[in-house]
Amino acid sequence: MPALPQMISIPAGVVELRDARAGSRPTHTAPTRTAPTQTTLTRTVSLRAFEIGRTPVTCAEYDGVAARPSSPADRAALPAHPVSWFAAVQWCNLASDAAGLDRAYAIDDRRVSWDVGADGFRLPTEAEWEWACRAEVTAPRYGPLGEIAWTAADEVAGAQPVAGKAANAFGLFDTLGNVWEWCWDHADTARYGDYRSLRGGGWADREWSVRASVRRGSAPDAVLEDVGFRVARGAVGEPGVEPNAAQGWSAAADRERADVRGPRPIGWTPLRDA
Repeated sequence: MPALPQMISIPAGVVELRDARAGSRPTHTAPTRTAPTQTTLTRTVSLRAFEIGRTPVTCAEYDGVAARPSSPADRAALPAHPVSWFAAVQWCNLASDAAGLDRAYAIDDRRVSWDVGADGFRLPTEAEWEWACRAEVTAPRYGPLGEIAWTAADEVAGAQPVAGKAANAFGLFDTLGNVWEWCWDHADTARYGDYRSLRGGGWADREWSVRASVRRGSAPDAVLEDVGFRVARGAVGEPGVEPNAAQGWSAAADRERADVRGPRPIGWTPLRDA
C-alpha cells in the first residue's frame, strides 16, 4: 500500500469565521443601480471531531497514491504542487481506495458531490481548516510568523520541505505559509461561479496574506504554482442525506447564495447549478 498522510485527531469545537463578502450580495428586492454595500460579517460554526493531515500532502505521498513516477529525491518531502482542485479531490478518492475507506466524492465531469457520511479522505471545509489552523488561538496566527511559516520574509525561491518550522498546538505543520491549501467550499457562488476556496498563504506571500482568516479563491481546474492541499478524514454527517450539509458547509446555502435575481454588479458570475 502506498504511504498515506499522517493524520491528527482534531477535537470538536466552535470557530468564528470572518466573511467580508457575506453582506454584499444583491437582494431579491426591486431592481436598483446602486452597487451592494460591502460589509464584514462573522458566523459561528460548531464542528464535530475529525482528522486532518499533519502536513500538506507531499510529493512522495501524491506520487505513490496516484501511481505515477516518483519525484526526484530532493522533492519527495515538498508539498505536492501545483495541484488543481479537481486533481486534489480525485487524489482523495484514490487514497480512500488504498486505505479501504468509503470514497467521499462522486465525480461526474466538473460536478463533484460530497457524501458527508463517508469515512474516506477529503478536503477540509473552510471551518475545519481554520479551526485546525488556529488550534484554539484567536490571534491572526498561532505563533511568530518567522517561526511557523515560510513566507516572502524568508526569501526562498519555492516550496520548502514540510515540517521545517514549528507546529501549532494541535501538532500541525505548515498550515500557514509554504503553499496555499484547497478547501472543499466554494469561494462565493454569487460572484465567482464554481471557484473554490484556498487558505493559508504561500512561500512568496507577505505577512498580511498569511493569517488564519485570509481567504482566496480560484477556478477548480486552475494549476497555480503556489497551491497544494491537505486532507481531512471522518464522517461528519448522515450518509446519503440530501442536500448535504456538514462542518459549516451546506449545499442549500450554496444554491441560495447563487440565486442572484435582477441586476448584478459587473463581473459577478453566479453559479447556476450550485
